[in-house]
Amino acid sequence: MSRGALRVYLGAAPGVGKTVAMLSEAHRRLERGTDVVIGVVDSRGRDFTEALAAPLERVPPRRFDGAVDRAVDGPDGSATVEELDTLAVVARRPEVVLVDDLAHSNAPGSRHAKRWEDVEELIEAGIDVISTVNIQHLESLNDVVESITGLRQQETVPDDVVRRADQIELVDMSPHALRRRLAHGNVYSADKVDAALANYFREGNLGALRELSLLWVADRVEEGLGQYRSEHSIAESWPTRERVVVALTGGPEGRTLLRRGAQIASRGAGGELVAVYVTPPDGLVDARLEGIAELRRLTTELGGTFNVIKGGDVAQALLDFAASVNARQIVIGASRRLRWQALFSPGVGQRVVDGSGDIDVHLVSHELTRSVRPPLRFGPDLGLARTTVGWVLATLGTLSLTGILKATPGWHDLPLEVLLFLLLTVLAALAGGLWPALLAALLSSVALNWFFTPPLHTLTIADPQDLVALLVFVIVAVSVSSLVHVSERRAASARAAQREAAALAASAESLLGERDQLPALLRQAVEFFGVDGAAVVSRPSVRDPWQVWCATEGFDVEGIPRASVLATVDDERSLVLLGRVLTGADRRLVSAFASRAAALVRRDELVEQARRASALAKDNRARTALLAAVSHDLRTPLASIKAAVSGLRQGEVSFTPEDEASLLETIEESTDRLTALVTNLLDMSRLQSGSITPRVGPVDVEAAISLSAGQLPEGRRVRLVVAPDLPQAVADSGLLDRVLANVLENALRHSPGRQEVVVHASPVADRVQLRVVDRGVGVPEEAKNLIFAPFQRFGDAPKAGTGVGLGLAVARGLMEAMGGTILAEDTPGGGLTIVIELPLLTQPASAPGSPRLADRMSP
Repeated sequence: MSRGALRVYLGAAPGVGKTVAMLSEAHRRLERGTDVVIGVVDSRGRDFTEALAAPLERVPPRRFDGAVDRAVDGPDGSATVEELDTLAVVARRPEVVLVDDLAHSNAPGSRHAKRWEDVEELIEAGIDVISTVNIQHLESLNDVVESITGLRQQETVPDDVVRRADQIELVDMSPHALRRRLAHGNVYSADKVDAALANYFREGNLGALRELSLLWVADRVEEGLGQYRSEHSIAESWPTRERVVVALTGGPEGRTLLRRGAQIASRGAGGELVAVYVTPPDGLVDARLEGIAELRRLTTELGGTFNVIKGGDVAQALLDFAASVNARQIVIGASRRLRWQALFSPGVGQRVVDGSGDIDVHLVSHELTRSVRPPLRFGPDLGLARTTVGWVLATLGTLSLTGILKATPGWHDLPLEVLLFLLLTVLAALAGGLWPALLAALLSSVALNWFFTPPLHTLTIADPQDLVALLVFVIVAVSVSSLVHVSERRAASARAAQREAAALAASAESLLGERDQLPALLRQAVEFFGVDGAAVVSRPSVRDPWQVWCATEGFDVEGIPRASVLATVDDERSLVLLGRVLTGADRRLVSAFASRAAALVRRDELVEQARRASALAKDNRARTALLAAVSHDLRTPLASIKAAVSGLRQGEVSFTPEDEASLLETIEESTDRLTALVTNLLDMSRLQSGSITPRVGPVDVEAAISLSAGQLPEGRRVRLVVAPDLPQAVADSGLLDRVLANVLENALRHSPGRQEVVVHASPVADRVQLRVVDRGVGVPEEAKNLIFAPFQRFGDAPKAGTGVGLGLAVARGLMEAMGGTILAEDTPGGGLTIVIELPLLTQPASAPGSPRLADRMSP
């Protein structure tokens, strides 16, 4: 059985008409004689959509009781939900089935958890499916959509499901037209229009979603184009999009090339900048790591992508890469080679031009074009000892071998003599590199010609075979020397790379456990390079003094002008090493340390930005909670006061003395509530601003509790249990009164009925402990710390909302200011216990008096 086909109508936003487009396609197919049925269509109460769906046959849906999503009234008035009946559709076996809302989550008990899984089953059964989905429901775009709209979509569909569709059609509409449709009531009901226009359907949100959908569909079209070109073996590029490839060497000219490439890409709509750096097949990077990191950062800033590829032939690698990404243009730097070098071999730029075909190649001049040439490299740094041995073998070795051979004329002939001098040349190459080997080859050829090739003691060669043997010797000697030299260079590069990798790996491993990684990195640099100090510094201009961002202990700022190394970290900062002069290999590794320092600096900046953003978000949440809570808790007592005063002022109404007393009591209670609310708000403001300075001294805890309880309207329900000879505590009596008032008021409010609140006071070690026990419903374990946060009210709070949730937050803040603690525990048998601990007065203010009552009621 062949698979069915999937056609998806992708909506740029809700309300653009994807369901109508799906139904219109169904009518077109029905008119052509196709068997089309509706599996599930959500009209969302829109008359026009219902009218389009009415003529089409519907497969009866499955109904689930008790669900609320897509709920309809059942026969008995209960809430039910209708879901796609996959088995019924398969049994009906239509040619085409309509399945709306591909990202929908099915009701519990359905055959599949997601509707797109139902669609997969229908396709496997050989049934064509037409479906719909909005761009915000694609899994890969969920985070992006959330950052745009502020809403995270709970229902998503994997991108691969939509990407595998045989046809994807974008249903689009301009933001202005969509908002007009919404305002006319064509999308949501009238009671939801204003909120939708002010939130999700803002013009900026719709514009961003529209661009997101266009780009996603464009990428899918390009994937299909690439697949078509691959299937039909089309090698030449098709200029469907302005894609510019910039070839980089890692040098400073790369900045110029990238900017020029970005200018070219920006000339057309949808242009793309693609930077590429080609490394040798062995993976060894010749350019400085900091240079590559800087070019990668600049590419990102210009909106491009940075790629690293391997290739032995740089020109061919560039051409292959450009063809693979369907690039239309290549930007490459003008050659820095001399004119005579082009006579022997064309440069990379010329070879790219020759092989580009229909790809345009831009050769861009830069400041390094034919500038001062780098000094000639004589090979790898083999050290003074090896180089000396190589030169000695080339000179004294040649003389010695010549002398030995002259002293033993009968023991050898010309072929053996040639092999001996060739061996000497190879030994010189192994010891000192290319140049000693070339000198050995030159001296050996002269010695062979003068002393051992007839006629002797002349540069003339009589026998043609001797001439050929001598020429072969020179060619072999030079070739072997070159091969040995190249091999030694690669071995030296490999050893340097291994050393760098080991150093960076050790650095990364040791940094994992460090809390402050940048200082640790600088300490590692000092240890690794053996310098006196390291620092990350910056200077806005040459006239300004150096600013030290981070430095090792004892770093001398005055020594920066004499620094042995000054490596670039980023546009503002540099890595400075003071002390010994580093080798070229060490300087290369310094670039890696500078790149890592740049990453750490950037990470620290991002952490600081996140911290500030978190603080701002916290302040905003607190402000929002304050406004939401205060708006009610100020309005309620004010309304009570207003009603009572208005009633008392009405002359035409006569009140009995009891009624007047009740109204006056209402005014007094409401005023007390306002006073408590304003006091808590002022206390919290003082705590957050750090303006509270406790004046601690000896405090009689029993008297403080009795005073605080006596000031509460329900204070008679507080029972005080005090240990005999309870010592005095150290606290600010005024702040302690605010703490006790808030804690006792909270306990009384949450005690059911008129149950009493018990306060136990006793010494514990070097503290005085107060335990305020209520018998309410308590607080869950995970919320015991949250109740001390501002504006938190939990399930045991009265529904009317008698507080803004500041009492316990103020209590904790005041306790911490006095050096005390406050926490919450479960009351055995049910309820909540607030535990308050204060420092114990070590030197009593007076001698202990008579034992206190162990059980007494507060006044």
